[in-house]
Amino acid sequence: MALAALLATGAPASATDGTAAASEPVNAAFSEAAAEYEVPRDLLVAVGYGETRLDDHDGLPSQARGYGVMHLVSNPTHTSLETAAEETGLPEADLRSDTTANILGGAAVLRVYADEAGLSAADRGDLDAWYEVVARYGGAGEDATARLYADAVYELLGDGIRAPVDGGETVEVAPRSVDPERGPYAAADPGVLSEDYPPARWVAANSANYASGRSADIDAVVIHVTQGSYAGTISWFQNPSSQVSAHYVVRSSDGEVTQMVRDRDTAWHARSGNAYSVGIEHEGWVNDPSWFTDSMYRSSAALTSHLADRYAIPKDRQHIVAHSEVPGNDHTDPGPHWDWNYYMELVGGDPGDPGTPGLDFPSYQTLRSGSTGAQVAAVQHLLNLNGHNAGATDGDFGPATETAVRSFQTARGLGSDGVVGRQTWTALLSAGAKTSLGPGSSGEAVSRLQRALTAALGRSVSIDGEFGPLTQQAVTDYQTSRTLGVDGLVGPETWTALQAGR
Repeated sequence: MALAALLATGAPASATDGTAAASEPVNAAFSEAAAEYEVPRDLLVAVGYGETRLDDHDGLPSQARGYGVMHLVSNPTHTSLETAAEETGLPEADLRSDTTANILGGAAVLRVYADEAGLSAADRGDLDAWYEVVARYGGAGEDATARLYADAVYELLGDGIRAPVDGGETVEVAPRSVDPERGPYAAADPGVLSEDYPPARWVAANSANYASGRSADIDAVVIHVTQGSYAGTISWFQNPSSQVSAHYVVRSSDGEVTQMVRDRDTAWHARSGNAYSVGIEHEGWVNDPSWFTDSMYRSSAALTSHLADRYAIPKDRQHIVAHSEVPGNDHTDPGPHWDWNYYMELVGGDPGDPGTPGLDFPSYQTLRSGSTGAQVAAVQHLLNLNGHNAGATDGDFGPATETAVRSFQTARGLGSDGVVGRQTWTALLSAGAKTSLGPGSSGEAVSRLQRALTAALGRSVSIDGEFGPLTQQAVTDYQTSRTLGVDGLVGPETWTALQAGR
């Protein structure tokens, strides 16, 4: 109610019509926020669309710790979320998770920046006069990156926007002629080319975010998704507090490539895979396939093919891998919407699978030194994935596998006997991100849960990646037998118990 009252303050009658707001709440939110803070409505939409395609991603933060459709950011060097809270009087929690509040917060931040830039009331009515404000909103530390961000917003205004959003409504911006007043950003040169890959732009990551040199030969390419915008990711890799980087970033709309770390240096993108791989980030979000355009696929594949030729990397799925496939990582990118067959066809390589052994079994056998078969290969794969070197996934339980099992058991506080029984299986199969799951959830995290419950309960739980009634019953049975809070939902408490082998 307080939020609704705030939105209504100072807004024109047409913008606060209850029927319109109920039937098209996102459109109403943009109109009301624009009126409240005297920010052009279409500019507000274009900023949000450029950041998130108007998807709030269920309140999850971007890589740069930005939230909501307007990507309100809270990190050590960019605090637009805190500015929005101060200006609107709304709690940060609402600004992070409520779309109407988030849009209002974005408008408030833009207005603060406009006032600090000296825009008059007449200026605020001129879209082209907002360029410097938009450049600042992106939070870039360097003028060339800020220009890249603002240019993208004005390209959207020139091309127009038609964005379906949650609830079935569509947010639109009509195309128009734009001639932005770049001011001091006109001299910022975003056009320096890469020495390693001439089609790419060169924008250096902050030296605090990567290591000079290599400790191993390059023999792999790792495919990532940014969980944020192209310009925002470039800015984040320039931020010394991020402690992350990748060698290349690829833009969704047209496949533009920016290199940020030289091939000869070690970017921090894939934990155990950093030393021997080149990391390529792709603009977008794992759960939204609309970011994966044909232009992006083709541009990225050309880059990967170049890297493979230059460094004698085999063009197969054992050497061109997902972030999620690198041992010791808990990320899920590029996720289920990435078209590996098409990508590998464009690379000119083998579109086969990465050699991952099967993990789905109706029951999990006790394994020890001398055991052989598919379940041993599954154990070896899971041990390698979690940073405990079991060697080749050859299905033979030898000394290397036993050593890796003991190492994993010690790390998880299990009895270090080198035997893979119920507890070790449960801990291995459940390892990874503690993703909240419940009825209607789907995907690899659900399959991981179902495997772990099959091992923990000693009975077959259908492993189909769908959280239906039978999976919920298995969760309830597990929670009851382990004296956990019984709600049939999977949160941190249940994951922690599974990952401890309980």
